[in-house]
Amino acid sequence: MSRREFLLSACGAATAFLALNACTAEEHAAGPASLSATGSTPGGTYEIPPSASVEPESAFEALGGEEFVFDIQGHLLEYHLNPVLNGQDFWASFPQQGCGEDDPRACYSIEHFLELMFLRSDTNMLVLSALPIFPERSPQGHDVMDLTRKVAASLCQDERILLHGQALPNVGKLDAALDAMEHTANAYPVAAWKTFTHFPDAFEGDGNGWWLDDRDPNERQVGERFIRKAKEIGTDTICIHKGLSLGSPFASPDDVGPAAKRHPDMNFVAYHSGFEADVPEVPYTNATRSMGTNRLIWSMEREGIGPNENVFAEMGTSWWFVMRYPDQAAHFLGKLLRYVGEDNVLWGTDCLFYGSPQPMIQAMRSFQISPEFQERYGYPKLTKELKAKILGLNGAKLYGVEPNTQACRFTRRELEQIRRTLPSRNRVLGPTTMAETQAFRDDDREQWATMATMLA
Repeated sequence: MSRREFLLSACGAATAFLALNACTAEEHAAGPASLSATGSTPGGTYEIPPSASVEPESAFEALGGEEFVFDIQGHLLEYHLNPVLNGQDFWASFPQQGCGEDDPRACYSIEHFLELMFLRSDTNMLVLSALPIFPERSPQGHDVMDLTRKVAASLCQDERILLHGQALPNVGKLDAALDAMEHTANAYPVAAWKTFTHFPDAFEGDGNGWWLDDRDPNERQVGERFIRKAKEIGTDTICIHKGLSLGSPFASPDDVGPAAKRHPDMNFVAYHSGFEADVPEVPYTNATRSMGTNRLIWSMEREGIGPNENVFAEMGTSWWFVMRYPDQAAHFLGKLLRYVGEDNVLWGTDCLFYGSPQPMIQAMRSFQISPEFQERYGYPKLTKELKAKILGLNGAKLYGVEPNTQACRFTRRELEQIRRTLPSRNRVLGPTTMAETQAFRDDDREQWATMATMLA
């Protein structure tokens, strides 16, 4: 076996996790170096026997599994299907750009996405989740997402990709934005709405953000009407980017609890769980409740929302980050399971942005919270049954789908042939009605002025 083959194998993955265990133990032996490391032994560890580094059967026993894996945050960027107007440089922020293509944008294509998710990982089903990109000619617009769904259905002979509808109620006039939601729901099979209270403020620094609970009368009052519109359309699940704020205060999850309290018949999924990459994950206390994911817990606690009610926590990017720091991983996962609920923690990865999600799946399968952390902080033991709920069963219940553990296998040739033969519209992506045009037009932008001239 070559070095490359070894590193790609389960034995190679086991070796990496064993090395991480050793480094973490050594760090603790030298004394706690962070707020997360609160004891003499690691709070989290990867339960992998040394034999797994050389014996494939042992490695599979530790890292393999037959459980249902449902990734509720998948992304791609298709730059070559149609001319792109928005999100031209979105690809440049993520490791997938190094996949080896001459044009790094090609690394994010539909072909790469389906190959990485369904051939190079144990993912069984997924949700294509909307991105914080203006929708006109976006590399992951609704048309691109729906085409990906159809390609997968042809390859796998079943429906294993669900779609989010993008909602931007603070962009343009509110009435037109709400009309655009209805148009989207009529045109595509929207399983839930994805929105961004920090967009576009986080990218443009223009202060254009909003709150789910309309808490600040000086900001756009769009939250309540957006939630009611989602309910009117008949979609009871709202997914909100919370955390990974890029400096925008509107990404705080502080508004999730109040909105959920006001609408007990709606489900609110905090994507990223309020995690911030530059804030350590620490125990939840009165002194730390304004830090990272603790903000989500505090927003629930203030409103009297307990575990397993109508607030959910999703793990995309957050798990990819904390799995490298076992103490933080133990606090991150333990807190969510204790306070948000063992039925309400949902698997998501943000892949293909980080390549194949397989290492994250393997990390979840083998991770364990220490008995010390379980006793001290009330975190649960990560049983095989609980991990199966996190990896897929909780998401299946929320989205109302039957778990499908059948593998979807195909060749790149088959993928390319099906994509060519599918009936897809060879047109420039963009608004198709006056309502959509009005919803997303920004008079301060040159692009919208140009579009207005064209449509006049």
